Amino acid sequence: MLRDIKSYPLVLKNCLIAGLTVFSSLALSQPATAPRAEAIYFGGSILTMAGDTPRYAEAVAIRNGKIINVGSKAAALQLRDERTRMVNLAGKTLLPGFIDAHGHTWMTGFQKLSANLLPPPDGRASDIPTLLSLLKEWQSKNPVAIDKVGWIIGFGYDDSQLAEKRHPTAADLDQVSTEIPIVIIHQSSHLASMNHKALELAGITSASPNPAGGVIRRLADGRTPDGVLEEMAFFAPMFKVLASFDQNASEKIALAGADYYAQFGFTTAQEGRASKQITQTWHKLADEGKLKIDIAAYPDLQAESTFMSEAGTKKTYRNHFRIAGVKLSLDGSPQGKTAWLSEPYVHVPLGQPADYRGYPAIPKSDDLQSLVNQAFNNNWQVLAHTNGDAAADALINAVAKAEKRYGKGDRRTVMIHAQTVREDQLDRMKQLGIVPSFFSMHTYYWGDWHRDETLGKDRALRISPTQSALKRGMWFTEHHDAPVALPSSIMILHTTVNRTTRSGAVLGEDQRVSPYIALKSITDWASRQYFEEKSKGTISVGKLADLVILDKDPLKVDPATIRDIKVLETIKEGKTIFSQN
Repeated sequence: MLRDIKSYPLVLKNCLIAGLTVFSSLALSQPATAPRAEAIYFGGSILTMAGDTPRYAEAVAIRNGKIINVGSKAAALQLRDERTRMVNLAGKTLLPGFIDAHGHTWMTGFQKLSANLLPPPDGRASDIPTLLSLLKEWQSKNPVAIDKVGWIIGFGYDDSQLAEKRHPTAADLDQVSTEIPIVIIHQSSHLASMNHKALELAGITSASPNPAGGVIRRLADGRTPDGVLEEMAFFAPMFKVLASFDQNASEKIALAGADYYAQFGFTTAQEGRASKQITQTWHKLADEGKLKIDIAAYPDLQAESTFMSEAGTKKTYRNHFRIAGVKLSLDGSPQGKTAWLSEPYVHVPLGQPADYRGYPAIPKSDDLQSLVNQAFNNNWQVLAHTNGDAAADALINAVAKAEKRYGKGDRRTVMIHAQTVREDQLDRMKQLGIVPSFFSMHTYYWGDWHRDETLGKDRALRISPTQSALKRGMWFTEHHDAPVALPSSIMILHTTVNRTTRSGAVLGEDQRVSPYIALKSITDWASRQYFEEKSKGTISVGKLADLVILDKDPLKVDPATIRDIKVLETIKEGKTIFSQN
């Protein structure tokens, strides 16, 4: 009939056309059945994180794990029926779920299950006698774990916070046991100390040379190992210990880490230097439907090059897991004095020359270039651990050469930590599209130590130079590097905004940023780092219903009190995965 419309009288023809236009408009704007909201959140501060300035909404509606409406409460109520769950925030704050820009989820679970040797306020290890007591206490409470693993393991000691201002030695740890091997891991995760039994099992003797990219610390005779191991001297024997864990133990550790992240409001976490074994553990847990949050793995390219060539990367998650890229480690830690600097440390480690600057973890520049080239050739995103500015130079130069060879693209190479990055280096990073992921938590945990012991005042004031990046129009992310620090989203915010040290001093006032910018670094901008800005990072229609509820709005409290804010609930794709209630 409509094909014959030309033969109709003019008046009837116009009526038909008008009717069809109205009908088409209604069909487009009013679906036959409006989508029912499974839940509507209202009654609090709903901070969307969309845009360069704060934007609040009255209500958010979700369905099938996604956000279907953001705006007025009246509009959200149009999507309500008798089955809709109405969630009154009662003045609390709703935000996008936090995104872990860099951390080690499996090792965080390992830390949670090991003896807690963290100093106050996160633990009780303020001196060596207390540390030894904590190890003995853990030993008495975990006989089954020791029987299965064969080791006593502690995590989180910090020589800068111990009263003795030194590392516990093999002789100290022998006071706990001479028969059971003991390893205690430094809070930086770049050093450790072993008792004599552990050194024996690791094959470390007076005749052992320092490995490439590592140091075996010695007694005054210059030969006898004192128990303290740096970098590759520690990683090699520790990997053997971890490899001895059976699959069941590995899975328990992984899930403990993921659960811990959820308690701090994270809906996306990172496995930031994954081995093949740990990657396969996450794969298995995903296949079995046991993951509650998204886990993005970055296998260690130097150690797992063959595995990566077989596995490759994925752009999307399968049951909350994907291999997202690769990790490179170019140096160590500034607090442990193993970061690779261009200028000497203020006070060098015992036995080192006055011009000691730390050292590279990949000593040969050709080896580093080959690894970066491999990643660029395969279009794998690179996350590169670079604490010292000499390490930053090495990464920037390698990326520049790789880009010249493989062409410019949207690769979003990430400089992890970028703690001592210089102004001229930020200029080059912007040009190359290298994303800085800062570690502003250092301002609190090691700020005094950096100012007085490692870097000196001028360099310490500029660690994690967030404001310098902003002035260049660069976006950045912030991280906790758990288990180096607890996976605390709130401490990330607090330290990025305040930059106060343990003693209360302000470290780099001109590098402070607003609470909104700090939030961007673990929501919107963190989603960009992962290439996930279309599905995460803001409370926007069409994105995943990854949400977190806080007891207070970080934008509406005294900045000095941000650290007191509590995570009340974590929601992944519309489902509560953690609640304080």
